[in-house]
Amino acid sequence: MSANTDNKTVIALGFFDGVHRGHAELIKMAKRRAEEIGAVPSVLSFDASPESVIKGYSVPLISSVNTRTDIVKRIFGVDKVIICHFDKNTMAIPWKEFINLLIERHSAAHLVIGHDFRCGYRGEGNPVLISEYCKEIGIGCDVIPKFTLDGITVSSTYIRELISKGEIERANYFLGHPYIFAGMVRDGRKVGRRLGTPTINLDADDPSLLLPARGVYATKVLLENEERPAVTNIGVRPTFGESGKVSVETYILDYDGDLYGKYVRVEFFKYLRPEMKFDSAEKLSAQIAVDTEEARRISELNYRN
Repeated sequence: MSANTDNKTVIALGFFDGVHRGHAELIKMAKRRAEEIGAVPSVLSFDASPESVIKGYSVPLISSVNTRTDIVKRIFGVDKVIICHFDKNTMAIPWKEFINLLIERHSAAHLVIGHDFRCGYRGEGNPVLISEYCKEIGIGCDVIPKFTLDGITVSSTYIRELISKGEIERANYFLGHPYIFAGMVRDGRKVGRRLGTPTINLDADDPSLLLPARGVYATKVLLENEERPAVTNIGVRPTFGESGKVSVETYILDYDGDLYGKYVRVEFFKYLRPEMKFDSAEKLSAQIAVDTEEARRISELNYRN
């Protein structure tokens, strides 16, 4: 079997949760091979976590489909992102048939996979078998070895643990870029507006997404045509009576605009302090002023031109 040479692609395969430094090695190789053979570099991910489907329970994810796609396009410069549906039927597809579908549907001329990549029924398609089959049918295949930093294998699982503990700076080190939480801006309780620091409330109701540890973070909001330093609180707002529901509230510095109903991305840079209950709104306002200045300083250090 030969690949369709019309608009042929080089596809980096994986789930790419967080799109970390290990994933970056696959994407860089896909771009390199695409340039060599005159193909389009591509990244293929799934709309659901294969691990969750296979194990039968939810694995909280670092990033949504939209965020993964955004990172691949904006940070890595790969415009072709293929999102495939994954369910129990997908899981049962024989691995060779899966490879053939990549050729038939996406004109794959070359594949790039990780050392631990598996596909097909019971994960029978492993890197050795996939490489041999690709050679047999006349397409290329690269297997990328595990990527380590400081003696630790870079993995989505390890980075999830860091984020859940609020260790954002270390998580960003292993990601290779700031951790991003994104969502639609929804109506809130307008407590911040009464304090003189109006906040946006991001939809945090998706149970499939991991939230960082409760607390206050130095962040940056990415708008359509600009970036703004910000302070983000993740928690239950104890000073004004806990609702029991964790919210993601962001105060955008030096910004006066209406973002309700818009999709907003927030980059996290540093954990500033735990969420606290203050005796009065005045004491909370004073602390917010301190948080704001620290966030501004950190944002300036992390500003991307």
